Amino acid sequence: MPMALEGSCRCGAVRFSLQSHTPVPYQLCYCTICRKTGGGGGYAVNLGGIAETMEVEGRTAVYRAEIERGGVCEVSTGERNFCAACGSELWLYDPTWPELIHPMASAIDTPLPPAPARVHLMLADKPDWVPLNAGPEDECYDGYPALSLADWHRKHGVWAA
Repeated sequence: MPMALEGSCRCGAVRFSLQSHTPVPYQLCYCTICRKTGGGGGYAVNLGGIAETMEVEGRTAVYRAEIERGGVCEVSTGERNFCAACGSELWLYDPTWPELIHPMASAIDTPLPPAPARVHLMLADKPDWVPLNAGPEDECYDGYPALSLADWHRKHGVWAA
């Protein structure tokens, strides 16, 4: 059975809930979008929620980041949702995957299971002042990880079926 997740912003103006099969925060992304919009701890696309179960109270604002690829700048399809009052990063929605919502682990109020391993990604964007504290069970990638969100959770036995 999926795990029920509840989350909120810092000031309490936005509250949300949803169900998740993948409730273990395991990815540490060092890209400039994750670091600068969420203060380094939100880590988008870390948890996966079932979009049709999402319930939201309060007003959010949406930010779509510009991404440079091969010298060409384009606007991301990902919609990062923030509290319109305090600016807390809450979740990412991307219409490319309409069945998913990616709540920021930092916005979840429900106790989350600890990760048995971590995936460090976008290492080429990691600033020198940020230590890479990867353990022997961790995986490191310059780009995106080899396993999907669901497959990683299944591999590590933390899929909330």
